[in-house]
Amino acid sequence: LALNLGTPLETLKEEGQPGYVLPTSLEANGLKKNSWGFLITGIVGGTLVAVYAVATPFITPALRKICLPFVPATTKQIENVVKMLQSRRGPLVDIGSGDGRIVIAAAKEGFTAVGYELNPWLVWYSRYRAWREGVQHLAKFYISDLWKVTFSQYSNVVIFGVPQMMLQLEKKLELELESNARVIACRFPFPHWTPAQVTGEGIDTVWVYDMSMFKGSEKRP
Repeated sequence: LALNLGTPLETLKEEGQPGYVLPTSLEANGLKKNSWGFLITGIVGGTLVAVYAVATPFITPALRKICLPFVPATTKQIENVVKMLQSRRGPLVDIGSGDGRIVIAAAKEGFTAVGYELNPWLVWYSRYRAWREGVQHLAKFYISDLWKVTFSQYSNVVIFGVPQMMLQLEKKLELELESNARVIACRFPFPHWTPAQVTGEGIDTVWVYDMSMFKGSEKRP
């Protein structure tokens, strides 16, 4: 008596041998899955690298002992700064220039203006904005740490600082600036200097300091 069980015993034995070859369709499906795996891994890896490259310049300043975070100036702040620059002459510097708003506004008023910023992405964006506004010949931007720059050549200094840095910056500027220089502080005043003028209110407050009031006085330790 013979029973038909579907697959001959010899065939099953052959398929169990080491030399058995998978059907072509299964091989193709396996290769396709591997290709998708490599593609997804490449996309994820590339995305992580791009995020790291973009985020690092923003994160690194925050890891410094004294950081100068980027907070865009408001329209009213810019107006107050420009108002305090009326009748002033000479080159201007914005310490921690961010996206370049102050420098560009000063350039539109005829100042030769320079911005120092540690974040390269903001510097490149500022240069683009200056070009778009047609003041690239007057507005220049540089990637630099403010503590490594000498400001003696500037007659007008603008700073959007934080409380932790104002005392150290006060000492630096008092040593480097000429007596005819003017310093404009936004958001936070200097701890020891007495402002010649104050304008605005709240976050738009601007403190104006004329170096003629401090030069020649006894230097603080």
